[in-house]
Amino acid sequence: MKKWIIGVVLAGMFGWAVYDMVVERTHTESSGELESTAENRQQADTGLSKGQTAPDFTVQTLSGETVSLTDYRGEKVMLNFWATWCPPCRAEMPDMEKFYRNEDVTVLAVNMTDTESQPSDVSDFVKDFELTFPILMDEDLTISELYQIVPVPTSIFIDAEGRVQSVIRGAMNYDMMLQRYSDL
Repeated sequence: MKKWIIGVVLAGMFGWAVYDMVVERTHTESSGELESTAENRQQADTGLSKGQTAPDFTVQTLSGETVSLTDYRGEKVMLNFWATWCPPCRAEMPDMEKFYRNEDVTVLAVNMTDTESQPSDVSDFVKDFELTFPILMDEDLTISELYQIVPVPTSIFIDAEGRVQSVIRGAMNYDMMLQRYSDL
């Protein structure tokens, strides 16, 4: 008797799953929302997990140039989120500059500008640390929210195809950067 009841329940659950799938597909097709285009598939594959395409954004640099993450497709990228008031950020900057100069990598340092006391703090910081890599100005924290940045600093290593290979929360030293670079 128990086996018969279990069989009926399983058959009912299977039937419901098939019905739900057919009704959902019919509704989606009739709405014209079927995810069949390459663009929709790419959006579904965008995220922060290893192997997913890094979310794109467009922002101005400290020098006033407008750039997008996709501008760097074909390059290995270290995307670093930082602020001038952050002691661990200050500690890792000399190693980031060394990493940028010595390796075939693009360092994009996203300053969380809305958290700064004044905008001139960023340019003073860049001058003091003699930074030569691009400084991206996240003036309204849109990019930081897109990348779910907690804590600062956080670094995302992105391969030449634009896919996330690792996310490091907290400060890094040169050797740690080299180790992550080898995964790209």
